[in-house]
Formats: sequence, structure tokens, C-alpha cells
Amino acid sequence: MTWEQRWQPLREEWVIVAAHRQDRPWSGLTVEATPRTVPDHDPQCPLCPGNPRISGIHNPDYRDVFVFDNDHPCVAPSAPKGSEVTSGILRNRPALGVSRVVCYSPLHNTTLAQLPATQIERLLRVWQEQYRELGDRPEVSHVLVFENKGEVVGVSNPHPHCQIYATNFVFKTIQVEADACRRHWNARGRALFEEILRAEQEDGRRILCERDSAIGFVPYFARYAYETYVAPKQSHASLADLAAAELRDLAGVLRDVLARLDNLWKLSMPYVMALHQAPTDGDDYSGFHFHIELHPPLRRPNLLKYLAGPEIGGGSFLSDTSPEQKAAELRQVSSIHFTQGEEAVEND
Repeated sequence: MTWEQRWQPLREEWVIVAAHRQDRPWSGLTVEATPRTVPDHDPQCPLCPGNPRISGIHNPDYRDVFVFDNDHPCVAPSAPKGSEVTSGILRNRPALGVSRVVCYSPLHNTTLAQLPATQIERLLRVWQEQYRELGDRPEVSHVLVFENKGEVVGVSNPHPHCQIYATNFVFKTIQVEADACRRHWNARGRALFEEILRAEQEDGRRILCERDSAIGFVPYFARYAYETYVAPKQSHASLADLAAAELRDLAGVLRDVLARLDNLWKLSMPYVMALHQAPTDGDDYSGFHFHIELHPPLRRPNLLKYLAGPEIGGGSFLSDTSPEQKAAELRQVSSIHFTQGEEAVEND
């Protein structure tokens, strides 16, 4: 048995690692997968080509990545200002911004992990364009790109898509990370994330795949069992700064790690994916290193990592697994998606 704390420098918090807890008796709630056939086009899906959305607008008959303004935005340019309170204990302000949806494919029954690397590269270019366009708006301080995948993280529509929130505020996790990166840069003259990469490469046990300019790994300080980072090796403040060759490598590594996650238990692994990019509010973000974080909530095929007393009550994450062991499991499985077989390599 081991009890250990590991420092998460990007979030500036300790993660408690108690890997022996993975084998403790469990009689609580489990998640049962329900196999079902999903069509490549669902006439009831508001994201499929040609179908109407709740707004009454019909989607075009798109055949590529498709972007549109969210019909249920959490922030909007027209957010009512009302009676704004800016001082005292109780304060408020308008949540201004733009909410968008990005459909990865016209096919209703595919996932990001199943797309060819060329199509993932195309998606990365769309994300670049969205970051540049939205981040250039004077009222936008931050562009958050994220995907919630799987019913266990609250997704009711399986059509492959992500969301973009371009807001007049910076989301807390990104702000903490940006501040930590800036302090590290000012103190040592080196990017914090580059030092993380160097440590991971020197250790080697948690690296899942690597190309000339990109890398995928389970971080030393992982909170979730199969938490995975995908990053360019060179520091860039955002995805928008990556060159063509870097995009190509990043697409290949992202596809590789997503396939490994699905291949682990031969199921479509649920996750929350977030692109960590520097805010666009004009402040100094020296040392910020763009990367993609994947947070799968499962620690076994039918068992969620529940956030309970330590996490919600105490504010410290308790990991029931060892990052080294989980990385070893992912390294052992194929990088060719189990639904596609060897022909996926030939047709990529």
C-alpha cells in the first residue's frame, strides 16, 4: 500500500495518490453500457445535416466540419446588464460572449477517435480559425474549446461535436495555470510545461506516443485514472500559433491516444476534453504552453471516479490509481481503433 501526494504545478495543488484503493470492495452504483445501433443519420438529431434545430434553422447539407452559433448559449453578446453590483460581498456582472457548436463530421455514428488523422487535422485548423476570430474581438477575454463525450458526463446527443465559449472572463483553471506559468517563466526563464515534458521524457513510463513535434502522455500528477495530455513539444500560447507540420503531428498523436482509450475496454471511452490556450485579454502570458487535456471519468469499464468528500468537501483530489500503471495499460493496447482494423492505416 502507498499513500503519496504529487504536486500538480499547472493547477498549483496536491493530488493524493492511493492506488491500492482501486481494489477495495465496491457495492455502490455502477455504469452499465447499453449496446445499441446508431444510424449514420438520425432524422431527429438537431446536429445532423439537413435537420432543423430548436431555433427552426435547418442545418445545411454539410460534408465537412460544421460550425454554428449555439441555440442554447450560456453567454451571449446581448446578455442583459440589469443592475450591476461591482463592490461588496454580493457582486454580479453580465456574462457576455459567444457560444458555438462545432460538428466534427456529418456522420451521426462516429466519434473523434474514429476519424482519420487528415480529418482531425482539418478540425484543428477550424479550431485555429475560431480562436483567432473570436479572440480578436475586444470584448472576448478567453476562448474555451471543449468536448463532453458520453452519457455519464451528461451528453444526450451522440453526434460528434464540441463547443466553444468565447467569454468576457477567463475560466478559473486557465487563469490559475496562466499565473503559474508566468511566475515560473519570470523566475527561471523556462516554460513550466516544457519542464514537465522534459521530466516525462526522462522518466518515459507514462508516455503513450510521440512524433517529431508532438507527444501524448499520462501526467505524473494525473487525477483521473486515464487522464491524458496531448501537446506540441515546442511552447506556443495557443493552437493558432502551430505550423502545418506541428498540426499534422498533433492530429496523429491525438488520434493515437483516443484510439488507445477506446481500445482499452472495447468501448467508446467517455471524457471531458479541453483545449488549454492562453487568454485573449491582452495580458502577458509568457511561458504559457498550449495543450489538450482529456479527463475520462471511468476507472473500470463500469465504474466511475466519483467526486465526494475529499474532492467536493475538502477540495483535494484523491486518485485511486497509479498513473504509471494506467499508462502501461494504455501503452499495451493498439493505436488502431478496434472498430476499424488494419484497413484504417491503409486508408488514412
